[in-house]
Amino acid sequence: MTVMESTSERTAVCAAPPRAHPRPEGQDRYTISEVAAFTGLTAHTLRWYERIGLMSHVDRSHTGQRRFTNRDLDWLGFVGKLRLTGMPVADMVRYAELLREGEHTFEARQELLEATRRDVRTRIAELQDTLAVLDFKIEFYAGARRAPERPGV
Repeated sequence: MTVMESTSERTAVCAAPPRAHPRPEGQDRYTISEVAAFTGLTAHTLRWYERIGLMSHVDRSHTGQRRFTNRDLDWLGFVGKLRLTGMPVADMVRYAELLREGEHTFEARQELLEATRRDVRTRIAELQDTLAVLDFKIEFYAGARRAPERPGV
């Protein structure tokens, strides 16, 4: 079972439509090196994600090599967005566990995402305040360079 529940729920799990996949459904068997190249994650990170439960079981080939699917790529894209929010790995793992548990965890997942959204909004407000200070200082220095030198000052 993969972490993504169903195609219809993909939009509920991923806030934005997933990127175009390199291969169509049915032909979507990627090696770990292909997934690393596509996502920018290292093979070590992908293995770690699987080991800690951030990714559900990844299928294996007859030789034991991991074979990722488009759904795995979609999940990794969503995890990347969660990482950008600053969500702790433990919370990401908890979200993945809740997802695997099924629909009865919708409320818990929603609460986790809402808490993360609050944190992101707080950080955005802090960054906007910081940006305003930087803009003020930049304007100050730009104005100081434009002002003609006054003799005796």
